[in-house]
Amino acid sequence: MTPEELIITAVRLGGALLVLRWAFAGALAAIAIDLSDLFLMNLLDLGGVRNYQALDKWLDLAYMGTFLWVALRWSGPARTLAVGLFAYRMVGVAAFEASGSRWTLLLFPNVFEFWFVFVAGARLFAPDYALTWRRSLAWLAPLAVLKEAQEYALHGAQWLDGYRAVDVVADWMQWILRLRWLRWLGKLL
Repeated sequence: MTPEELIITAVRLGGALLVLRWAFAGALAAIAIDLSDLFLMNLLDLGGVRNYQALDKWLDLAYMGTFLWVALRWSGPARTLAVGLFAYRMVGVAAFEASGSRWTLLLFPNVFEFWFVFVAGARLFAPDYALTWRRSLAWLAPLAVLKEAQEYALHGAQWLDGYRAVDVVADWMQWILRLRWLRWLGKLL
C-alpha cells in the first residue's frame, strides 16, 4: 500500500469505530468520513491510490461491519432486514470484485446503510415507535429508491467522476457568496 492509501485506510477505520459508541451520530460521522477519502486524495501527494473503487469497497466493509455489529443487538424486523440487506450488499461487493463493473453496484445498492441510519435515528428520537413489518417495509421502499438514485449518480451515470472534491466545495462556496451579493444588491435596489 502507498502511504496515501495507508492514511486513508486509517481515517476510514477510525471513523467506523464511532458507531460502536453512538449508533446514530456515529453512523452519520462514518458516512461523512467515508467521503473524506475524496478530499484526502486531492490534498495528499504520497503515492496516490492505485484502484480507488476497490479500496473504497473494502473500506466500506469497516463501517458496514460496525453497523452490522450494532444492528445484531436489535430485534424483530429492524434486525432481520438489517442482516438481509447487509448480506445482499455483500453479494454485490463480491460480484463487483469479480466483474469490475460499477453497474453491478446498481443491482446491489447499499440500502443497508440507509436502513441502519433510519433505524438508529428512530431508536434515538422516537424510542416508542414500533417498527412492525408493515411499517418497516413502508419505510424501506423510499429508502431503497433514494439509495438507488445515489448509486446511479455515483456508479451508473458517474456524474461526479470528472470532479475533484476540493474543487466542488470551492465552486459551492463561490455560488453561495454570489447569492449573498445578489440578495444584498436586491435590497439596495
